[in-house]
Amino acid sequence: MKKVILGKATTTKTKSYAQLHQTECLPEHFREFNNFTASSIGIGTYLGSSDPATDNLVTEAIIKSVKNGINLIDTAINYRSQHGEISVKAALLKLIESKTVSREELIICSKGGFIPNRQKEEWFKREYIDNPKFNIQATDMVAGVHCMHPEYIQDQLERSLINLGIETIDIYYLHNPETQLGIIPADEFYRRLKAVFSVLEKAADAGKITAYGIATWQGFRVPPTDAKHIDLAKAKSIAQEVAGGTGDRFQFIQLPVNLTMTEAIISPTQLVDGKILPAITAANQLGINAIASASIAQAKNLKQLPQKIMTALGENLETDAVRALQFTRSVPGLCSALVGMKSPNHVAENLTLTSIPTLDAAYFTQLIS
Repeated sequence: MKKVILGKATTTKTKSYAQLHQTECLPEHFREFNNFTASSIGIGTYLGSSDPATDNLVTEAIIKSVKNGINLIDTAINYRSQHGEISVKAALLKLIESKTVSREELIICSKGGFIPNRQKEEWFKREYIDNPKFNIQATDMVAGVHCMHPEYIQDQLERSLINLGIETIDIYYLHNPETQLGIIPADEFYRRLKAVFSVLEKAADAGKITAYGIATWQGFRVPPTDAKHIDLAKAKSIAQEVAGGTGDRFQFIQLPVNLTMTEAIISPTQLVDGKILPAITAANQLGINAIASASIAQAKNLKQLPQKIMTALGENLETDAVRALQFTRSVPGLCSALVGMKSPNHVAENLTLTSIPTLDAAYFTQLIS
């Protein structure tokens, strides 16, 4: 039996992590939400090849980040064909065995929905359609890459727990479900969403996850007229219905927020109580926490960033990447900004922000207006 890391992020221990790092980090680098205290920057594990060299870089980047004030780690089963989760496990084992940190101080996030094997359809057919253990049909796979069947999500969650080597995932996301919108009708989409939420509420009851959410690319940023639009208030009411009126665990969304993608901050796309609001404002009103992905617009786009804003951010920040990250982590109402890190230099660069104040809310509003 392989060793499983027991425990989950707790209110007390995530808060004590923040206190332990107050010498090198400003208090405002940490934010309290959903019974967690989390760093304003989270480490992402998305990009790179599925090879041992990249695995080692990701593992070392996580270790360095956790040692220096970052306690939110984000991955997904399909990142680098499951190597993302495996790299997180290697980092957790080193950090916990060396007593650098306890499991309870870290917020571990993963996602399911995409097909995590390079063979995609062939693998899915072999593992799920042809397997008598599952009642999954060929029509449950959409666009050759995505599945929301409740048995599939349940199985993906179990696989993620094994890959990560942990007892509990703190935040588990349904990954880019809008992949299915425009291909299946909207009413069928929300029926599938309800079935997934039912699985995830039961997983929370069983202690396999603490909370769940929806990680999106377009879903919450596009207008209601767009085929890929997800209605956040409707999703929340489905979660409440599934939970039987007691406190549901649909408590997070993840979406791109950066200098070139400001829709979540300024574009009214979500109807809540008769008002149409930007996604982050809507989430906050619904009691849902928002986490940013693509926080630096994926570094290749840095040259396209608005120069007026970059100049305004530039006084004590050395690179465009750090300026872009400073912008995103300063978004009012946002819990944490994720940034993928592999190279030691990139980690060191991003860590400089832990001792720099975030932008004042009034100044931030002035910047984007």
